[in-house]
Amino acid sequence: MKPTSQKGAAFIAGGSIGGAGISSTVGGIGIVGGFGGVGIGATSVVGAGAVAGAAIYGAFDAITNGDAAVFGAMGINAVGGAGVASVVGGMGLVAPKIGLAVGIGTVPMAGFGAVVGLAAYGIAKLLDESEVKETSFQLFERMEEKVLQMDYYSAAVMELDLFLSGDDLNQKFAAWEIEDELQVLKAQVKKQVVPPKIELKIVPQTTQPPETWKCVETLKGHSAAVNALAINPDDQTFVSGSNDRTVGLWNLNTGKWLYTFSGQAEAVLSVAISPNGKQIISGSVERKISRWQLDTKQYHRTFSYLNSPYSHNGFVNSLAYSADGKIVASASTDKTLRIWGGYTGTLKRTLNGHTNTVLSVAISPDCQILVSGSADKSIRFWDLQTGQQRCILNQHSAAVNTVIISSDGQTLISGSTDKTIKLWNLHTGELCRTLTGHTTAVLSLAIHPDGKTLASGSTDCIILWNLQTDELLQTLAGVSPVAWSHDGKTLVSGAKGGAIKIWRQIQNCDELTLKTVMSGKWWEVLGVDQNAHPKDIKSAYIRLARLYHPDVNGSASNQTSMQAINGAYQQFQGKK
Repeated sequence: MKPTSQKGAAFIAGGSIGGAGISSTVGGIGIVGGFGGVGIGATSVVGAGAVAGAAIYGAFDAITNGDAAVFGAMGINAVGGAGVASVVGGMGLVAPKIGLAVGIGTVPMAGFGAVVGLAAYGIAKLLDESEVKETSFQLFERMEEKVLQMDYYSAAVMELDLFLSGDDLNQKFAAWEIEDELQVLKAQVKKQVVPPKIELKIVPQTTQPPETWKCVETLKGHSAAVNALAINPDDQTFVSGSNDRTVGLWNLNTGKWLYTFSGQAEAVLSVAISPNGKQIISGSVERKISRWQLDTKQYHRTFSYLNSPYSHNGFVNSLAYSADGKIVASASTDKTLRIWGGYTGTLKRTLNGHTNTVLSVAISPDCQILVSGSADKSIRFWDLQTGQQRCILNQHSAAVNTVIISSDGQTLISGSTDKTIKLWNLHTGELCRTLTGHTTAVLSLAIHPDGKTLASGSTDCIILWNLQTDELLQTLAGVSPVAWSHDGKTLVSGAKGGAIKIWRQIQNCDELTLKTVMSGKWWEVLGVDQNAHPKDIKSAYIRLARLYHPDVNGSASNQTSMQAINGAYQQFQGKK
């Protein structure tokens, strides 16, 4: 092909793309007049763009070569355009989406005709220059076929985009009878138009949706934010520590509030339950570690050192029992860690080394290693028997808020204000990998008992991770702190407004429908806080729609689930 013919093809292609862009922007277009109204689809607009491109090329070629024949082509078609106007009378161009309504008189119609003439001249010159033995009519016909294929592709892409973006989901998901009509229309269209060779298909998802952890209970009892959670080894009860200065005891299975341990003068920052499930301890802003007997609910004592009535010279941020129950470790804003007798509550040792607040502490399953995380950005390993510091890790770029050790004693996991989660070899201190996904500081971590799933909590969400692939599995509408039950069937987390959420894994959609979706409040169905921002509620609705709409997941129960999800979102809209 000659350079000039390549240039002409570029003009036509550019016009086609411009027409497609106009169609996607302004939406449906129509011509109205005394004859009624006629819709102009994306195909016609794309074709009009191609004609405009050809006309521009014709003008370019005529000016360059000084060809007077172009004026004849324009004149003939201008007369034709004026003739059309005289026959059909007044016309107008309308585009409801953008509020466009423009009258088309005789003069504009004559102008349109002139443009068509100029396009015909351009195509004729293009055929001549490209040495293609094809008439102008044949070329137009071939172009029309390509434009039609383009329209098929554009329609598929627009449909996919609408589905993935969530636009107009209410209309699409709420009226199920429209689906049957849509199938009939599609069948009719397929009979009339031959589809292109390349098709864009949405393959129905046959596997279980990845989002399987659902909020089954939202517990209200605390009057301020919950800072810490601990689940009893028997998985029957759990405790919570709050800014309201209390420790709450709850039934893990029913969600019932059982008892309030009070007496702390300030906010409770940390809680722990002994391995035998008989005692609970709490650490507070008051600088004290308090202990209660769980079966009798009786206050036992305050851990203190020397003649001081306090446990630390600063807030008690974190507490941990050793697996054998013989040791309690505490971390404080006074920059120290302290080792206490698990049964006696007497101070055994103070560990110094951190240069800022110590935020978190964990003890290895073999009771040999203590790990601490600090606002000084470091993680420190300590020998629990001798109190000697083993090593220092400095690869976080901000405060280390939480540290935990895997049940097999091989891996240390840390969460930081730098929004990352890091996995380390506990014995060598080697950094294994880094998980990124949080948009705010990571404040708490918990490993599922099977060692395969990690829960991480921040102030805006909870994320579940696959520790074998580092894949982000699910984002839950809860907040830090997080704790797994020992059987792995329940996840407990904080929530906005001092609430606590109970999450359980749903094994199939029928269970989801019967236990959660059909019986829950609208915010429970959507998995959000009752007072969440409307934007977050809409995002949750769209996420669920993508999972349970029958077009994606074709089981019968999904239709029921989707109807319940729609109903929940409609309830939210009705309360606004």
